[in-house]
Amino acid sequence: MFSRLGKLFGAGADDSARNSTMTSTPTHGDDDILAALGTLIDPDTGKPYRHAKGVSIAANDAQQLVLNVSLPYPAQSRFAAIRDEFLAALAPFAAGRQPQVNVSSQITSHSVQRGLSPLPGVKNIIAVSSGKGGVGKSTTAANLALALAAEGARVGILDADIYGPSQPLMMGLQGHKPEVNDGKLQPLLAYGVQTMSIGFLVDEDQAMVWRGPMVSQALQQLLNDTLWHELDYLVIDMPPGTGDVQLTLSQKVPVTGAIIVTTPQDIALLDAKKGLKMFEKVGVPVLGIVENMAMHVCSNCGHEEHIFGHGGAERMAEQYGVPVLGSLPLDLSIRLATDEGKPTVIAEPDGKLAARYQDIARKLAVKVGEKARDFSSKIPKIVIQNN
Repeated sequence: MFSRLGKLFGAGADDSARNSTMTSTPTHGDDDILAALGTLIDPDTGKPYRHAKGVSIAANDAQQLVLNVSLPYPAQSRFAAIRDEFLAALAPFAAGRQPQVNVSSQITSHSVQRGLSPLPGVKNIIAVSSGKGGVGKSTTAANLALALAAEGARVGILDADIYGPSQPLMMGLQGHKPEVNDGKLQPLLAYGVQTMSIGFLVDEDQAMVWRGPMVSQALQQLLNDTLWHELDYLVIDMPPGTGDVQLTLSQKVPVTGAIIVTTPQDIALLDAKKGLKMFEKVGVPVLGIVENMAMHVCSNCGHEEHIFGHGGAERMAEQYGVPVLGSLPLDLSIRLATDEGKPTVIAEPDGKLAARYQDIARKLAVKVGEKARDFSSKIPKIVIQNN
């Protein structure tokens, strides 16, 4: 009897040990889990999250199942939704564990024009351009910079319009002067965005009566003599047109990509096309088009009217094979906000207009993230010495 009980207890112990051994090994391997997650589509890119090679399993054992999701663009506002999406997909593989999903953004340097290297302290430079003035380029540049910062990126904005700097007013920094340390200008901080402009260095009513070469030199000094602090994106608010400053920036400044701001009217599109062709000739990729003042919505009755025409940006995009990143309305509040030094993304962060800017900024960052990465900083420098 005792031997039978001993066998029974022995058998139970063996089964317990066997079960313990079985539960110490996950039922599903990493490859099975990653394959199942391959069906999850990133709505911002239209491709599986795994396409960007940013999904990895950090732990998969009897105690824990930990997944890391890294996005190549800033999307802080979407982290919670992405986390929930992956947690739901991991549920069938949990096996009694509580899955953990870590979502983050990993922004890297991307390729620039041939023969140039990224600017120290700046991973990506984005030029915001227009063929002509009066289309809302500076307002768009300011709001896009702020929208990128709101999504968790480290952002700077350089006002390259030497003749008519507007960013000091738009960013609420009129009358402020930058500090100079060791011959370098310290950018001024506005709403978390590092800002530099010729407007900080001259009197507000002082006219810049300079010829093209002096303006180009001033732009290069502002860019290279400013101590940018580890930026993911530097947004350059370019002057209108295709003159000396534009050529200097396109040929001597390492630009990751450019966007064209236009209105739907034909006269604006004619000049916008010239700007686009200029970037093509100097090897700067155009990341997309932003259509400003696309429509006006009456504040009294809600009637929508296309004052400056309709569909111009779409026709231009189709003609040149570049995407329309978004459209913005002609809205009084946008003008009022920038005149008060609090652009729309700051003045009404939860409003519909801010959502439009944030959507455009995310699409822009996605286009940058799709570009080839720059590895110049990882290539060792070869020095030949005569001994």
